[in-house]
Amino acid sequence: MTNDFSQFDFAAASFDEPVIELRRLSRSFGSHPVLRDISLAVHPGETVAVIGESGCGKSVLLKLIIGMLDPTGGDVNWFGKSLKQRRESEIHRDRLRFGYLFQSAALFDSLTVFENIAFGLRQNTPMTNSQITQIVHDRLKDVGLTLTAASKKPAELSGGMKKRVGLARALALNPEIVLYDEPTTGLDPIMTDVINELILRTRERQPVTSIVVTHEMSTVRKVADRVVMLYPLNRLRPEEPQIVFAGTAEEAFSTPDPRVSQFVHGQARERLMELAAA
Repeated sequence: MTNDFSQFDFAAASFDEPVIELRRLSRSFGSHPVLRDISLAVHPGETVAVIGESGCGKSVLLKLIIGMLDPTGGDVNWFGKSLKQRRESEIHRDRLRFGYLFQSAALFDSLTVFENIAFGLRQNTPMTNSQITQIVHDRLKDVGLTLTAASKKPAELSGGMKKRVGLARALALNPEIVLYDEPTTGLDPIMTDVINELILRTRERQPVTSIVVTHEMSTVRKVADRVVMLYPLNRLRPEEPQIVFAGTAEEAFSTPDPRVSQFVHGQARERLMELAAA
């Protein structure tokens, strides 16, 4: 099925034309700054992993990208046009070109798996029940779930199954861009690799641009074309950029920058020393 909402031709796009561009993006909550002067361009078909310590603003960044939060400074561009220059109806229309996998899957507890996946289709398309049923079944198959799961409620699902249902829902409208917020948090190593494989399969099945917020280094190694690391503002001087690394996964694991190296290799000794001295 083709996405009727898509006007963007990945094949014709130049690699120099980002589908998402952040320009000096900042966000504060009251007097507490979380993100400062973030500039980033994401290109068609690229998978960008955003890493960094808890509290450095990774999930906030995704919410700013999708327009769930407004920036306190800077701008977000979708497909070459600023969100600030768009009417609300235009934002709603183009938001349908995105899929979003929430950190906790964020399924509707009162709905079955089938209705969770069908929700966006029912709300935003004129599809018939038979068309929606076919798409839901296809997406369940894509994420490795049988049709018997369709009638279950979220409370009956394991953590890994909830993540897969959330991914199926995110993919239901055949999005051009998928945003993953901690897709493997709380999962065992086998299920983590299942989710990693599903991210890869999604990219192979159709041209899709992905931004993956993660703490899981196996996910970074397996799926990322590019890695961006954010650093907590309270540990930076005012003039220091918050993006402390941008490069390939291989470069991230070999960089001499101790802030990056300690994070990707899980080395806590220096942080423990900092905490002891505080």
